[in-house]
Amino acid sequence: MTTADVLDAHPDAQVCLLQFRSFGAASFSGLIQTVQCFEDNVVLKATVSEPGDGRVLVVDGDGSQRCALLGDNIASIALGNGWAGVVLNACVRDSAALDALDSASKTFGVKAIGTNPRPSAKGGAGEVGVPVTFGEATFTPGAQLYADGDGVVVVPA
Repeated sequence: MTTADVLDAHPDAQVCLLQFRSFGAASFSGLIQTVQCFEDNVVLKATVSEPGDGRVLVVDGDGSQRCALLGDNIASIALGNGWAGVVLNACVRDSAALDALDSASKTFGVKAIGTNPRPSAKGGAGEVGVPVTFGEATFTPGAQLYADGDGVVVVPA
């Protein structure tokens, strides 16, 4: 289902107003799980190391562009554990490798605000499973997320 179709069917849906860059699969959807972290990806990596069951991880990195929270190694872990994709209010690195993660047998999409080759800190700061808000949309664990070339849409649970 396209994001436009989702909005037609769900007038209560929210549109995230950030203009994301896309990597990997052109479209993806799933139930939301969240991580809130700032320039530290330890909690993000731990979360995608658990079974994804087709969910989408939404990461609020406070819009930092000083480092990347996700690269090809963590994305590969997420893909292998059954996550449908990741939406980041933060940057990624290894963008060419992220594009290559989408394969015929499994799809995995990433939406991020930009790229930066610098890795994040590894202190372990962050929270899992808390509502996060960015781009005038609130992402609550258990809500449904749809992402495609037109943007990101959240349908409340």
